[in-house]
Order: sequence, then structure tokens, then C-alpha cells
Amino acid sequence: MNKLLAEEMYYLMVLGRAFEYAAKENYMKGNVSGFLHLDIGQEGFSVAAIKAFEKGDIFSTYREHIMAMARGIEPKAVMAELFGKATGVSGGKGGSMHLFEPSRFFYGGDAIVGGHIPNAVGCAYARDLQGSEDGVMVIFGDGTTNGGAFFESLNIAATHKLPLLFLCENNEYAIGTNIKRAAPFREQAKKAEPYMLTYEVDGMDAEAVYKTVREAQKNIQEGHGPVFIEAFTCRYEGHSVSDSNAYRSTQEMNHCKAKDPIKRFKKELQEKWLCSEDEIQTIEQKAQKTVEEAVEYAQNSPEPQPNVLFENVFYEERKNVVS
Repeated sequence: MNKLLAEEMYYLMVLGRAFEYAAKENYMKGNVSGFLHLDIGQEGFSVAAIKAFEKGDIFSTYREHIMAMARGIEPKAVMAELFGKATGVSGGKGGSMHLFEPSRFFYGGDAIVGGHIPNAVGCAYARDLQGSEDGVMVIFGDGTTNGGAFFESLNIAATHKLPLLFLCENNEYAIGTNIKRAAPFREQAKKAEPYMLTYEVDGMDAEAVYKTVREAQKNIQEGHGPVFIEAFTCRYEGHSVSDSNAYRSTQEMNHCKAKDPIKRFKKELQEKWLCSEDEIQTIEQKAQKTVEEAVEYAQNSPEPQPNVLFENVFYEERKNVVS
């Protein structure tokens, strides 16, 4: 990591938090409908993981606004998608949970918990057949590791030594269920240890996440098979905006917020990369302006035309597909 990358990551983290608060505000105003899962508190993990996995395919959870922007999708297109507008990254048909941009190799937002993991395995298998060295990264929460498809995917990936990085975001809650009530141990990497190399990392430390993901990608690129990373994080909001988060104590939340990844990374900018206060303020102001422009763009964008409801519903035969 160098100073330029560190500044970019800080910008994306600040952008992400401002974006999420703006999304929440507009949800309350009725401009955003459907489900809305905010990533506030986990910005360091989301930005660092995506920036570290520079090349390759990415399958993410439905808490993916910041990941999508870190992957290079325009904030305007993401916000417009939340607003359900035609200019959204998915044409206004996907909403918050379905940000999909194949040109960025970003297949994010699967509403089925763990439903994207088998898809990632299939993609990794295809990339292996194609001789691609970049590999695939699939991101999921700790609750996903209790599903049958998760273990099946571990088994297939390990058996075929697929170039697949399993990245578990462990914030200790599956919606409102604490991990202690759903698993016999906190460290979900233990479930993957019989299958592959595993790492554990502080998910609130952006630099540590970046280094760990880079090392893991190098491992899969060299043909050593899949890798499992578990990042311990903490979300500040409830599972979604409809979740009051009342099941978490004030003490727990204070402990959680004391690990703020943005404040932590800002300190690194100042002490390690010698960024001045003016430089940091410029980054923060740029991020805030970008979010304001994204909201204005979404508000002024057109609604999708009714006929698009019938597009991409059924498979269209292609002549180049081998039957």
C-alpha cells in the first residue's frame, strides 16, 4: 500500500458512510423503498477487501452499496438504483439488494442468504477451465456458514482446488440472532479448516484486511486452491432500517463504535502517510459533495418504463451456446 492508495481508500470509506446516511435519510422520506441494509461501521472492511482483490470476479452479500462503489460503480448509479430509477446500475429493477455490473465483474447482491456461494463456485470452476489466474472472491456473513450450501461449496472448491477466496464478514449477528445462539463457537473459520487454508483478521482494521486479502489472492493465483478469510467486524445499525437494533446493549454498541474503522484509518493517514489536516479535509469534502450530487441525480432521474418489466425475464436462445 502507498499514500495514493491509502488516500483513495479513505475517500471511499468516508464516501461510503456519507452515502449510507443519505440512503437512510431518503428511505425515511419515502424516496427509497423495499429493503435497505446499511454498512455503517463496516466501511473499512468493505473498501479494503474490494480494493485488495483488484482483478477477478466478486460475488457479495446484499449489504453491498460501499463494495459496489469501491469496485468502480458510480455513486450516482448506485443511488439511482436505490431510488428505483431507470439510470440505476440495475435499471431500477433491482434496488438496494441487487447491484449488478458485469463490466466491473461485480455480481453483488443476492437476496438469498448464501445463495450466491454456489454461483461463485461455478464461476471459479469456469475461470479455472479458462486458465484465468485472477480467481473469484465471494463475501458472506457469519449466519451463512450454518447453511448446507456453504459446506457443499467448501467441499467442491477444495476437492477441485478452485481459485476461490471465501471471505466471511463476522459481525456476530444473523439479522438479530447472536452467533452464540446459532453456532458452538465464535470463530467460523473453524468450519473451513478441514478443507483449506484459513486466516483471521480484524475487520475494523482496513490495512490489515487489505494485506490479508492480497496474500490470499496471491495464494489462489498460484494454484494452491481455495482460501478462507474470517474478518471480525461490527455494524452500527440494525440488520436493516426496519430493525431497531434494540437487542444490543448500550455497552456493546459503545465498545463497537470505539473501533471505528474510519477514525482508525484517518490516524494512519496522519501518522504513517503524513497527510495534513487540509489534505484530509479536502478528501472528506469531496466525498460529501459526491453524495449530494448522487442524491440530486437520483431525484431527477426518470422512472423505468413499464415495458422493461418484461425484459430479461425469460432466457433468450443464443446461437453460440453449446447444447
